[in-house]
Order: sequence, then C-alpha cells, then structure tokens
Amino acid sequence: MKIHLLIICLFLTGAIHAQTIIFSGDSIFTNKSNLSISVALKQPLIDYLKELAPTDSLWKTGNYQFSFYVDNHLIYHTELWPGFPDPNDQKWTKPLIDYQHEGAYWSQFAWYRFMNNGGEKALSEGPHTLKIELRPYVKAPDLKIGEIIAEGQFALNVKRIVVKPLPLAKVHPYKDLPVSKEKFDTNKIKLLKGAIEAGVFRHITSVVAIKNNKILFEEYFDGNTRDSLHDVRSVGKTFAAALTGLAIRDGYLKSENQTLGEFYSLPNEKAKITLKELLTMSSPFDGDDSDDNSPGNEENMYPTENWLQFTLNLPVDTIKYHGQWHYFTAGVMLLGSTLDKIIPGGLEKYADKVLFAPLHITNYKWQYTPQHAPSTAGGIRMNSLDFAKFGLVYANKKIIPASWVEKSLSHQLPIAGRENEFYGYLFWNKKYGKYETYYCSGNGGNKIYIFNDMVIVITATAYNMPYAHGQVDKMMEEFILPAIY
Repeated sequence: MKIHLLIICLFLTGAIHAQTIIFSGDSIFTNKSNLSISVALKQPLIDYLKELAPTDSLWKTGNYQFSFYVDNHLIYHTELWPGFPDPNDQKWTKPLIDYQHEGAYWSQFAWYRFMNNGGEKALSEGPHTLKIELRPYVKAPDLKIGEIIAEGQFALNVKRIVVKPLPLAKVHPYKDLPVSKEKFDTNKIKLLKGAIEAGVFRHITSVVAIKNNKILFEEYFDGNTRDSLHDVRSVGKTFAAALTGLAIRDGYLKSENQTLGEFYSLPNEKAKITLKELLTMSSPFDGDDSDDNSPGNEENMYPTENWLQFTLNLPVDTIKYHGQWHYFTAGVMLLGSTLDKIIPGGLEKYADKVLFAPLHITNYKWQYTPQHAPSTAGGIRMNSLDFAKFGLVYANKKIIPASWVEKSLSHQLPIAGRENEFYGYLFWNKKYGKYETYYCSGNGGNKIYIFNDMVIVITATAYNMPYAHGQVDKMMEEFILPAIY
C-alpha cells in the first residue's frame, strides 16, 4: 500500500526533546511511498549559526547537519550545502521522498545520500524505527557543529521487495523489424516487469530487446506506448558521430582529422583542435561537465544567446587536457553546428535524407541551439524501436561505412575514473561480465546498448537522480542479459 502523506513534526522547546510524530496515510513503506518532514524550531537557524560563529555571511558558510538513525543506530550524517532552506525560516516542510516529483527539492537529495550510504541496507524488510536529528553547523574555517535543535522518530514497516511477475506484452512487427521466435527466459523478464511496476526500478519508461534484427520483447511503462517519443538526453550525442561519418562518406568532410581552423577564424592553438578530439571528448577546450567550476561546463552554455560562440571563446588548457578524456557537451554541440555550417541545406535536412529516411524513421523531434541548428548536445526524441534501429546501424554496419563503425566502436581513450571502460567516437564501452557492449548513454538512465547480435534500448525519466544509471546496470546484470544469453 502507498503512503499518501507521511509528516514528521520535529520541535525544540527549551531543552532538546523530540515531539509528536504525526502520520497521515498508510505506514507500510514501499518503493512508491512518499515521505515529508515538517520542522519547527525555537528560533531561526541563523540564530543558532551566530551562536557557533558570530561572523558575517553565515548563510554562506553554514546550514543544517542531518543525522539519520535506523533502529537507534547512526547510519549517516550529511551537512547540507549553504543556502537551502532559508536560514531565516523558523518553520518549514519539505519532502524527503516524492515519487512523482523526484529531485525537485534539496531535502530529497539529503535522503538519497542517506539511502546510498547505508540506508538502503538498514531499511530491510520488516518493522524499523527511523530517527532524524538536526544540528547547526558552520565552517569558519574549521567545521563547528552545534547541539541538537530538532529531532523526531517514526515507525516504518518496510515492504519494498515484494515483486509479482507480470505477463509480457504481445509483440507485433514494426517497420523493418519482424517478431523473433528465439527462446529466452521469459520468467526473468516477467520479474523485471514486475519490479519496474512496483518501483524497485524507478521511472523506467520502456525496455526493448532486438536480437538478430528481430524484436525479442518490448515493454512500456508509466503510460508510455510503442509510439511515445522519449527524451533520452545525451544519447542524442552519438547521432553527431553517425552524421560525421556520413559527411565524410559524402565528401563534405575529408576526415575527422580536419581542424577547427578550416571552418572558423581562430587563434592558433584553437585552430589546431581536430574534429576527432571532439568525437573522443579529448579536446584542450577548458570544459568539463563533471566540474561545476569549469568555464566550459554545459550549465554555463545553456543560458547564453550563442552556444557556438560560447564554445569557440572558451580558454584552452593543453596541460590539463593533453589528449585526456573529459566529458564536454559543448564540444559535441560544436561538432553538430560545424556539420550544419558546411552541409548545403543544413544538418536537419541532411540527417533526414541520409540517416532517418533509409531507416524509415519519420516521427522524431530535434531540439535546437539558439542559432537554430539541430542540437547534438542531446535531446533528440524518438520512439524506442526507432532508437533500436539506430543501434542496429552500428550492429549491422549498414548505411554508415563499416570503417567508420569500426573506429566508432573501438577503445579510443580510457574513461577517467573508470576501470577497464573506454570511449570511442561518442560511444561508451564496458563489460557486463564476459559480455562487452558499446552504448549511448543519457541523463536519467537512457541507453542504447550494442552487443554482437543484439541491441537493447532502455528509456527512463530519472533525470539527475543518483541511482539512474546504477539501476540500469542492475537491470542488465540481473535480468536482461541472464534472460537472453
């Protein structure tokens, strides 16, 4: 059963005492339950911070420390980033879990960190007591933590792993894709379907498997159907690689070793940057989406009026990025915008003619840059089977020249921070046990996996969620691959 609303009231009166816990709804805690807390303090947080360090700009150096206990054992504590909630607020209510609006509030990320750092294991099946303590902290410059200013606890009866296998949908032929008659472990996929419907795997919208160019199974969730267009975010980057290979085939480019100086008026060190460096995310542009302080972080690009000039105007760092992989969305946008510049009629018409029309893909939507070029930063929308067709282009080495496919699906560079994982031409590479795959990957857990004889498409809307990619790995390792191989 679902918890409709679960509110914890945490108060401080005089000395430190936990006050009443108020429940609304059902106390059975499932994968789709919601959980909120309401906090009322004796005085605003800013006053507690002043007691710790009577300095200016405390809101920049301090906030709440959350401590999470399960069955009276401390599991995790975290200091919130300064600024949220407002330190002048004496009372506030925020969700820790909101299944339909994940990631909307800072409080949810505090809960995610707790769950990822011991909470998931501690909240095993059965009855538990969850306790939360709040303390003020400041860094001025050393970390100072105050006494408890609010606390509360409540009982949870955890029932999260009860999963019922569900019948699989009947598969019908699709344009150029007949139905497979090959055997696979349907029970595992039925269990996977049940786990997705139960919220064990969250915000999955489709799972499609194509083996030997035939549809093995396809399942849709959360109101989606075969015709739904999915926003797969950075999966769309790989379309830039495919179109680069086709542009070379058709003579609009000589090779991926051409430099930006051939297309733009640039200073010497920028003019030397090659298209291949954009394809392998190894250019010396000072851009790294994993670094919030990087000048070329994608979040700095989106608010600007001219994404192309933003990217070309970035500084370069030939020492930090000397042929090293670093995730750089703006560079892929630059690659697509360059294709749009040099191909007569623009990239959108070209892509439709040479890639989508041969695949009989007619229903899709590009996102665009402010300069009205198709945005290869990510976000092209298609249905799941059409995304699978794109994967089959590489699996079958058709439409795109075989030599380009081989370069794209190769170990061009090791991926920083990941053992035995590599990057090709806008393709990721890893192994699930003995099964090697090249794949496209996008925010939220969106994937197109390419194996020797199979393409798997998973679409999802778990955008910016810390579990998004990890849960897809678990789906592949525990259900999909064992069911097929």
